[in-house]
Amino acid sequence: MAEEQEYTILKNTVTIEEAGPCKKKVVVEIPEETVKNATDAQYETLRKEALVPGFRKGRAPRRLLEKRFGKEAIEQVKLKLLADASDSAVKDNELDVLQEPDIDFEKIELPDTGPLKFDFEVEVRPEFDLPQLEGIPVEKTKLEVTDDQIDREIEQLQKWSGVWAPREDGQVELDDQIIADAALKAEDVEEEEKLDNIEIYVRPNGFVGAIPVEKLDELLVGAKAGDNRQTTIDVPKTYFREEYRGKKVDIRISIKDIKWLKPAPLDEDFFKKCGAEDQSELREKVRDNLQGRLEQQSRTQMSEQIYGYLLDNTDFDLPVDVVADHSTSLLQRQYSNLMMRGLPREQVDQQMDQLRASSEQQAKEQLKTFFIMDKVAGKLEIDVTEEEINGHIARLAIQRGQRPERMREEMLRDGSLTQFRLQVREEKCIAKLLESAKVTEVKPKNKAKKTAKTAKKETKKTVKKAPAAEKKQPKKSKKTAKKQTGK
Repeated sequence: MAEEQEYTILKNTVTIEEAGPCKKKVVVEIPEETVKNATDAQYETLRKEALVPGFRKGRAPRRLLEKRFGKEAIEQVKLKLLADASDSAVKDNELDVLQEPDIDFEKIELPDTGPLKFDFEVEVRPEFDLPQLEGIPVEKTKLEVTDDQIDREIEQLQKWSGVWAPREDGQVELDDQIIADAALKAEDVEEEEKLDNIEIYVRPNGFVGAIPVEKLDELLVGAKAGDNRQTTIDVPKTYFREEYRGKKVDIRISIKDIKWLKPAPLDEDFFKKCGAEDQSELREKVRDNLQGRLEQQSRTQMSEQIYGYLLDNTDFDLPVDVVADHSTSLLQRQYSNLMMRGLPREQVDQQMDQLRASSEQQAKEQLKTFFIMDKVAGKLEIDVTEEEINGHIARLAIQRGQRPERMREEMLRDGSLTQFRLQVREEKCIAKLLESAKVTEVKPKNKAKKTAKTAKKETKKTVKKAPAAEKKQPKKSKKTAKKQTGK
């Protein structure tokens, strides 16, 4: 490849104009002499490398080079000048851009004489002041583990370790397991699919074979061994099995056996399985586990209060295009989640209508949170080291039963490592803000106010766990060159 020729570059004339919320219009004028020097340098490079019939290499006159390679040469000069000038305009004027310059290269022509003038728009990071970061008021709910909570947790452990036993009264109840023969027949299909001795779990939304059946509990509760039940369902158009996709399916169920989940007894084997010597030690283990959960729940509540304080006390406009891109991304992700849950297409469409109405507001809140936390990290001088990232990945890998190095490779491939780094940095910011927060301990809030009928009853206490706000780095432009949104 030919070595690029050096050429004199004079200072460009650059004007910055406001073009809307978080948007700048950059007007650039490249001097005529710079254009001429760049063109001369391009032809000098061509002269050294081009093979022109009748001339030795490096001896072809420029007029022949212009005739043979003129269009391509001018295009290369133009692209290089525009790229260098736009990059310099952004850097020299310290524009904190979120996306690459929006330049329509094809519409810009290299002039025969005079300067090269062009303009472009860029989305820039919003400018704003942070509120006071020390002494943020935070309420800490005083949560204590009760004996009732321990009892319920142990009951759940017993169920998980339980066995399916024949139901003595012989009638199907909610959450039972039945052994049955089933037949599935789709419309426009002559032969039905027969399933022998399958397990069916009696739940509000269950399955017969691989077919999802809504209100399955209403169909089966009260039935006995030997009974038959039948229903017709509309299979979603997105169903993975093509032979049933979008069709009506007749389902017949012949009940053969009924079982219920018999919890494991509180005996030596159960205690050993739970890592305890006896019931007393088990209760202590469960108490410690529940206390850890409550402390995490309390910390989550306090973190959400920090986020709320920052959002409520920081005001700035958001980049319109970035909000639109992020809103679209949110909808796509929510749609995929709904489909993966196996919901009927009609329900998905209904929920999507509601989500569309709120997606822009969600996008604005998430983007606002990102910009605020990015500035908080800068002010508190908080960064994340490679050792910290590797430590978090190792802990996550252990939880998922994966090798840390393999998980890191996967995160690099799917692009989630950058987002993971931002999340870890955010957690460090919140922890730092909580260290200096003004914390007030409060009692758990009642679920509802007492009425005349319930005033004498014991108030049921509950703690509302706020959903964790999703943090996402602003979406990048789909143009040719890519730039990171953060510095």
